[in-house]
Amino acid sequence: MGASGIGQGQPDDVPPPTGKEPRKPDAPPAAGSPPARAADARKPAPAKVRSGPLTRLREAGSAALGSGPPPGPARPEFWRSPLRGPWLTAVFGLVLLFGITVLFVTGLLSYAAYNPDLAAVNDQTPNKGWLGFYLFSWPTSPYWLYRLTQGVHVTLGIVLVPVLLAKLWSVIPKLFEWPPVRSVSHALERLSLLLLVGGAGFEFVTGILNVQLHYNFPGSFYTLHFYGAWVFIGAFVVHVTFRLPRALRAVRERPGEPAAGTEEAVGLVSPRPAAPTISRRGALAMVGLGSVALLVVTAGQSIGGWWRRTALLAPHGRDPGSGPNGFQINKTAASVGIRPSDVGPAWRLTVRGPGRQVDLTYEQLLAMPQHESALPIACVEGWSTPDQRWGGVRLTDLAALVGLGVNTPEALVESVQRGGSFSSAVLSDHQVRDSRSLLAVRVNGATLSADHGYPARAIIAGAPGVHNTKWVTRLTFGEPA
Repeated sequence: MGASGIGQGQPDDVPPPTGKEPRKPDAPPAAGSPPARAADARKPAPAKVRSGPLTRLREAGSAALGSGPPPGPARPEFWRSPLRGPWLTAVFGLVLLFGITVLFVTGLLSYAAYNPDLAAVNDQTPNKGWLGFYLFSWPTSPYWLYRLTQGVHVTLGIVLVPVLLAKLWSVIPKLFEWPPVRSVSHALERLSLLLLVGGAGFEFVTGILNVQLHYNFPGSFYTLHFYGAWVFIGAFVVHVTFRLPRALRAVRERPGEPAAGTEEAVGLVSPRPAAPTISRRGALAMVGLGSVALLVVTAGQSIGGWWRRTALLAPHGRDPGSGPNGFQINKTAASVGIRPSDVGPAWRLTVRGPGRQVDLTYEQLLAMPQHESALPIACVEGWSTPDQRWGGVRLTDLAALVGLGVNTPEALVESVQRGGSFSSAVLSDHQVRDSRSLLAVRVNGATLSADHGYPARAIIAGAPGVHNTKWVTRLTFGEPA
């Protein structure tokens, strides 16, 4: 048959009939049948993946985390106080927000009062770099400025201790939350929390030890406290940035707390609280009373006078008794190695200037024009005295002996003390030129006692106590310290 007749009426892709039934495709063999097993045997076996120590450790950690928190403080039901919750935590947090801000600002002012940029002998933190961006020349007026700022710094720091402890108590379940780290952002938050809690503990503990004159530190208190403050305030700013909106929202609401398990309550509200024995407002009042009690037994050392009797937490055994010299001291003559021969008849005051030097005996110093100034002594530990009536020679008159009586420059003041810190200090030009700045030889009408710096000490308006150098033996005007 010709090609024209093939497949008439049929599609081109249908084969012509052959008279036999077409063979149906074979059905797939049943699973497990011999042909199937043979086919499976012909397939290549999957390659075995060797796991390294890091992989096995990750798998073990995932299995441990997946099994839930371990018994103990990591489990929410471990913490049963019915008082914990967003409202109480927020109240404590807002009090600390205000208090710590004041502490940080007054601490910066305290550091600036030493004029650390003026000379190396004034600087306890020579590698501070940009952390000293705010420094300025400390003024002599008002003369009570350092007494005020440092008194507030120390007193407020002690008063805030109950609030800090209560705040840490209110959030302690969060320190044990499980899993410890859920993501990179969560890890950073946990790190900031560690710096916040650790920094707060370090700053408060070292500050209180300094107030009590217990310098049991692995280095200088000034250096440790300064750098510790910057680490702490950095973590504090991060924490406040993330938590302040939530704290304000919690305080605006009533003290009733959200249900356990909600986002606001997680880590704060116990899922199985015990029966309350005090209300949240009662707990807040108890913490407040603790702070008030600390205020009563601390503030007197900054106010001075009669109120010093109420300063039960002030260092004891440092009061030299009654009389004209009967007011607070830190360094005694014996504690810094002052010998009778150092301040006896052989003592001389050396006054130096550019190319000139004058040596004065004690009698010659007394023969110079004498002036009086009513100024307090205020120290970094927070204590201060009322105004004392000091008598002596103006620093400008001493500078005039070496030709620098007009536009008197800065001065290096040196002591004969052999031990301890701050045996010398550099005074700025405006501190030297202030008419109240004296090389004092008397106080309250009497000769200086040995512990108050006999035969002569510096008295500078507005300066920290350690810059009112005692047992002065040399004044150097206008030369690099």
